[in-house]
Amino acid sequence: MSDKTRIGIFDDHPLFRQGVVLTLQAEPDFDIVATGASAQQALQAAERELPDLMLLDVNMPGDGIKAARDISYSCPTVKIVMLTVSEDEPHLSAALAAGARGYALKGIGGDSLVQILRSVAAGESYVSPALAARVLKSMQATTSAPVSAQDQLCRLTAREQQILAGLSSGMTNKEIARLLTLSEKTIKHYVTNILQKLQVRNRVEAALSYRLAKPAGTP
Repeated sequence: MSDKTRIGIFDDHPLFRQGVVLTLQAEPDFDIVATGASAQQALQAAERELPDLMLLDVNMPGDGIKAARDISYSCPTVKIVMLTVSEDEPHLSAALAAGARGYALKGIGGDSLVQILRSVAAGESYVSPALAARVLKSMQATTSAPVSAQDQLCRLTAREQQILAGLSSGMTNKEIARLLTLSEKTIKHYVTNILQKLQVRNRVEAALSYRLAKPAGTP
């Protein structure tokens, strides 16, 4: 059985899509299993092929963010990365809420894209640092007393910080529970508290907040 990461690529610009295909085909650990140009084609391919990763354009016909939401619901094991020209915070927030694990801009180089996809396949999340900082700043601005990401992290108990570190590395609640010898229900309760304390909406935003706040050199 192949150990390659199976990838679907969906973008309505044929030349760009083909360029991404050629870039990823040159990598020995990637296998392109589906391509297309619309949200409907992406959902059909996800259900048919169950790839490890789906690379989706935000603005393709049928709405790439809707495709991400539908794929996340129908095929929750498929990890989604949005590849787009849009630096709009509403698009980023909507993509994360739809279940995307990554949000990359089309201006990045091929080597950078390869590394992003490998990290997402390994269970991590990715948003360009500048965009992540803007989103977190925007979220903090909606509160009556904005605080820095580091200050928010300090609000967490030692146990909550342990759980957030596991969450940030891509671990599931079940995996964290096994590691910490706790019940999965207890971990779920902790995660809910963590999201509230960090003032974020989902696990991806929590992971981004953790990465921005943690000291340099921390895993």
